[in-house]
Amino acid sequence: MSKSKNDLAWEKIFERYNIINNVLDAGYASISSTNINEFREARLMTKFDHKSQLPKLFSDNNLSILPTSRGGYVIGTFETFSDFNIDDIDITPIEFPTFLESLDYRDITSEATAINCAFISKILHHFTEEESLLPTVSGRMSSSSFGFEINSSKGLFKVNVGNSQVEIDGGYEGDNSLNLIEAKNYISDDFLVRQLYYPYKLWCGKIQKKVRPIFLTYTNGIFHLREYAFTDINHYNSLVLIKHKKYAVQDGVFNIETIQEILDQTRTIKEPEIPFPQADSFERVINLCELLKQNDFLTKEQLLQDYDFGKIDPRQIDYYTNSARYLELVEKDKDPITNQICFVLSKKGKQVFNTNLIERQKEFAKLIISHSAFKDTLKLALENGEIPNKGVIVEIMKRSKLYKVGSESTYFRRASTVTGWINWIINQIEE
Repeated sequence: MSKSKNDLAWEKIFERYNIINNVLDAGYASISSTNINEFREARLMTKFDHKSQLPKLFSDNNLSILPTSRGGYVIGTFETFSDFNIDDIDITPIEFPTFLESLDYRDITSEATAINCAFISKILHHFTEEESLLPTVSGRMSSSSFGFEINSSKGLFKVNVGNSQVEIDGGYEGDNSLNLIEAKNYISDDFLVRQLYYPYKLWCGKIQKKVRPIFLTYTNGIFHLREYAFTDINHYNSLVLIKHKKYAVQDGVFNIETIQEILDQTRTIKEPEIPFPQADSFERVINLCELLKQNDFLTKEQLLQDYDFGKIDPRQIDYYTNSARYLELVEKDKDPITNQICFVLSKKGKQVFNTNLIERQKEFAKLIISHSAFKDTLKLALENGEIPNKGVIVEIMKRSKLYKVGSESTYFRRASTVTGWINWIINQIEE
């Protein structure tokens, strides 16, 4: 993949200001937004919500960047990110007020809307165990002044912050606590701890009540909340997960009879001349489509820079866009301004996303099992009470006339996707 605009600009900055040598000699390098703006807008150059978004020079040299003031930053070998836990948990059903017309939980297109829905449906009340919860703080504000320690390759490093900008997506105060919400409407593997830590430090210094940092992720009808705590208020990396739950509005039934009916009624189609999917997480395929619905179109660079699609390998963008194209949910197009290749939601994709959440899940299941490799695997899984092993799945794939899948190793890699997608269908079954 070609270098991004951020990569190219940071290369020039590193050379001009001798960043790497300064980090090696002093343990850090300071830089101002004025310096950065000489090459590209600092706002775009310093927004890295996930490890995958770091410019290549940062990744190659194990570097991160933190704001220290309104226009100042420090670069060093800091541990600024934390991985999300991947524990599987049950979904708690919730009800949504039926009298509302101005807020639709079936069409959440922003973090702000996701937070509003979580508040109105009492998800936040249930999660925080605060009966009286009111919105009190949100938006951009000054951090005031504070110091903290952060892990680096040379041990603990002291960072002093003076009136840096802090942004809070939502703050809700109850009888016992102030709950600070950081929200994202896309799936990611990790997150920038600063988005929780700076607001936490700010408000711990302002109020007597307990301050609770909460990360909310919304995608495909599911609100996933994780509450964190800092065991040492002055240590950035003392973050621990103390609670997490998933919630969803129930607006229909998806059971074993539903799956059997879909199997019986869905006809098998000819394999398209598109690479067979290599994208194990079907949730991410759905989330890609959600992002396209919100943005009209996205380029590869936007998917890499603005969302977390390249943590392990930038080719993941190709894997997931090709998977969505394989299901006829997404089409390739060209950005009318830059002429870059971009991706848009197809007519079928738009139709799927115009249905309610349960019907949407059914449509996804139909699209998956219209392909024989998935259909035959699902049938075996239902008959035997467990998903077949990879060897069996490979044999099913080999007789399914897949497009340009040749080597044995390729079959086995793609079998992981079959397992992942069949697991997704089975996990939709309500007990």
